Amino acid sequence: MKMSTPTLISKSTVVPDRRSAVPDLKLSASDLPMLSCHYIQKGCLFPAPPQPILHILPRLKRALSRALALFPPLAGRLSTDPLGHVYVLCNDAGAELYHADAGSVSVRDVISPVRVSDWFKGVFAMDGAVSYHGHFGPILAVQVTELADGVFIGCSANHAVVDGTSFWNFFNAFAEIFRFRGAEMISRSPEFSRDSALISPAVLRVPDGGPRVTFDVDAPVRERIFSFSRDAIANLKARVNASSCRAIRKKDLWRKLPEAPMPNNNGVVASEISSFQALSALLWQSITRARNFPPDKTTTFRMAVNVRHRLTPSLDPFYFGNAIQSVPTYAEAGDVVSSDLRWCAEQLNRSVKAHDDRKVREGVEDWEANPRCFPLGNFDGAMITMGSSPRFPMYENDFGWGRPVAVRSGRGNKFDGKISAFPGRDGGGSVDLEVVLAPETMAGVEGDLEFMEHVTVVGGGGGRR
Repeated sequence: MKMSTPTLISKSTVVPDRRSAVPDLKLSASDLPMLSCHYIQKGCLFPAPPQPILHILPRLKRALSRALALFPPLAGRLSTDPLGHVYVLCNDAGAELYHADAGSVSVRDVISPVRVSDWFKGVFAMDGAVSYHGHFGPILAVQVTELADGVFIGCSANHAVVDGTSFWNFFNAFAEIFRFRGAEMISRSPEFSRDSALISPAVLRVPDGGPRVTFDVDAPVRERIFSFSRDAIANLKARVNASSCRAIRKKDLWRKLPEAPMPNNNGVVASEISSFQALSALLWQSITRARNFPPDKTTTFRMAVNVRHRLTPSLDPFYFGNAIQSVPTYAEAGDVVSSDLRWCAEQLNRSVKAHDDRKVREGVEDWEANPRCFPLGNFDGAMITMGSSPRFPMYENDFGWGRPVAVRSGRGNKFDGKISAFPGRDGGGSVDLEVVLAPETMAGVEGDLEFMEHVTVVGGGGGRR
């Protein structure tokens, strides 16, 4: 079934319901590299509200106005000073609110296909906008799209101003304010300080007109949501951690170290592998098999890590802005596909565990020595980039008529090898992976029995772009 593209009904500018008291915020060494990235596009699909959308829109507008007063940078604009430093001007210029109609499309229509429908491109405003464009247009745009039996609320937010933590903190606040009819206080208030190691005197020089995205936006890709139940993930975690125990028993070390951390095969104390690292290792192996590289081809698995708690002193958990760094793990294709899952997971575990305060500061110093935009893409054909997080409170967005049915994203920042992790709707540790791959690689993953045996078959998933 071909679904009609949502039709734009109205567009308005929403300003904060009070003047901002937040000073202009300097972009950090974590913010500035994102100026070449698309806006973050994430949203939630909800069941139909109890009232017609036209009755609810005025309340949504008031709730957005209140939320912007609590998150003033999202109602601001970017500005570059004469020295080349970039700031968010908290000038109350406003965000945009769109209303669109897709009344011929049902919730089932958009989430039942195996692959993610191209239809989702139409439920996000500012499609194709690069974060540098915040100099000329809004930092935030919200689109409310009415379906036959539901509503999709999608937010497009400037990636040089917010990371995933800040994005979902705002989305949660927006829903909370609406649900409690303009609450003056919210559960998790943002923190706007600019006095950490991330704030740098370095200047990012950009070409006339601003930077552009660093990957081919027209390259053919396929997109699918792979869902993993709580039990499937628990089994994966148990499998990779049990493999270390078996190695210990073979060396007759188990009885000697009953309470000690587990050594690996080299006798080095090994960390327990997390559920997410085990799942990432499973995906790394499957994608590498599907890409069919020579054994000596170097593969890269990049993970975006939150550095708020890694710095000393740590940042506030709700520090507003980007506080992320990309942590790469390298391994030859032959090692990835021939080693057991524990080995792959250990490589990821080692890289992430080592990213401490010193590594964060080294990352800032490296960027200061050569200020540049983040090179997003799959440049050698052997890269995987993991973003988002199953810890983000995506399903806590309740506007008062029920939890989201699904979480989806737009086409921003998507290329071969881009993976986004979402919590599963069932909670309890379930995870959804939004996987974007070249068509032939996606076919290989979908035919990979070692990978697919862990996937939960549910209605809803990926699509063709």
